[in-house]
Amino acid sequence: MSNTQRPLSPHLQVYKPQLTSMLSITHRLTGLYLSLGLVIFVYWLFSVAKSPTMADEMVAFANTTFGCVLFYSWVFAFSYHLCNGIRHLFWDVGKGYSIPAVYRSGYAVIVGAAVLTALVYFLGR
Repeated sequence: MSNTQRPLSPHLQVYKPQLTSMLSITHRLTGLYLSLGLVIFVYWLFSVAKSPTMADEMVAFANTTFGCVLFYSWVFAFSYHLCNGIRHLFWDVGKGYSIPAVYRSGYAVIVGAAVLTALVYFLGR
């Protein structure tokens, strides 16, 4: 007994991407990426405790171009996740629910993450 007159839910391709949905998806993806970074960080701690040679190999890898890209992308993911988490804390207390405030805070999260990443980059040189 199926009712063929019932409307079907539209597929995701029908919807236009919005800043809010993209920020939400990015928040989830950065959380996953931070988990990968945590595994690498724990491996680095293990290598420091295990032997100086192993630790030197990890430092040598971190100084390669690929290692730097991984490190700074992890720093950006951390900064973004931190800024967006603070944004969610404001939402938890009921602040910033209007559409203009949501978009302002969304852009602030992106700018804040970029600024924090740049600070880590320039202060680490």
